[in-house]
Amino acid sequence: MPPPPEGLTTWDDFNRTLPPETQGSWFACSDPSGVGPRLYFQRVPEGKIVKNRVHLDVRAGTGLVGDERLATLEAECARLVALGATHVPTLYADEENESCIPMLDIEGNEFCID
Repeated sequence: MPPPPEGLTTWDDFNRTLPPETQGSWFACSDPSGVGPRLYFQRVPEGKIVKNRVHLDVRAGTGLVGDERLATLEAECARLVALGATHVPTLYADEENESCIPMLDIEGNEFCID
C-alpha cells in the first residue's frame, strides 16, 4: 500500500477530503520493488449479474500522455486481440481522463488497458 498523499497522515484522512459519494470508491496498490504491476480497484455505478467480480485496469501507458499513450495502448490491444481478447470501443481522452481501451478476456470478463 503506498503512503497517503503528501500532507495527509492516513488514507482515511484522504477519503475525508473527498465528496461523500466518492469516498472509498477507489484504491491502488503497487509492488514496493517497482517490478510487479500496479493494481487499481474502483467502485462502479452499475450492478453486475454474472461474471466480473473484479474489473482490472492493466497499466500499459505508464507516464505517457496524448498520442504517444494512445499508440502504446493500441499496440497492447492488438497484442491481446491476437491472443483471443476482444476489443470493446476505445474511450478517448477528455478534459478529465486519459484514453483507455476496454476489452473482454476469452471468457467475457471485462478489463481495461490503461
